[in-house]
Amino acid sequence: MFSSQNSQVQEKWRWQLDNFVDDNEAKIAALAWGLQQEWADNKSILGIDLKPHPHFVCCNRESIEKLNRSTKGHLQEILGLIDGYQPEKEVLIIAIGEGQVKLIHFQPNTTPPDSFEKENQDIDRLIQDLATALGEKDFF
Repeated sequence: MFSSQNSQVQEKWRWQLDNFVDDNEAKIAALAWGLQQEWADNKSILGIDLKPHPHFVCCNRESIEKLNRSTKGHLQEILGLIDGYQPEKEVLIIAIGEGQVKLIHFQPNTTPPDSFEKENQDIDRLIQDLATALGEKDFF
C-alpha cells in the first residue's frame, strides 16, 4: 500500500506541472526566451525547483553534467537535448521535485521570441507572475 501511495505522490507533481505548463505556455515560452537572452552561457536552461517552495532556477550544463555523473548517466538524454536545443523555436525546462527530475520540452504555438514580444513584460514580472501561479498548485 505504501508504494502505491508513494507512486501517486510522484505522479501528482508531474501531472500538476504538466497542467501548469499547458495553462501558461505563452508566458513560459516568453520567460525561457527572455532569460536565454540574459544568460551569457547559451547551454544554460530554465529550471523549476519545487522545494522548499516552487521557484525558477538557472540550470547550467556543468551542474547537469555533475548530476548526470552522480546518477550514473541517467540524465544523458537530457544532455543530448540541451546540445540540440533551439531556444528560438522550443522550450526546454528541467523540473526538480521529490528527488526526481522531469524534463519539459515543447514547441509552443507561438515562437518564444514572439511570445516574449507579445507578453510585453520584463523578466522579473514574468518570473513573479509564473512563480505566483506555481505557488497556487498543490504539488505534494
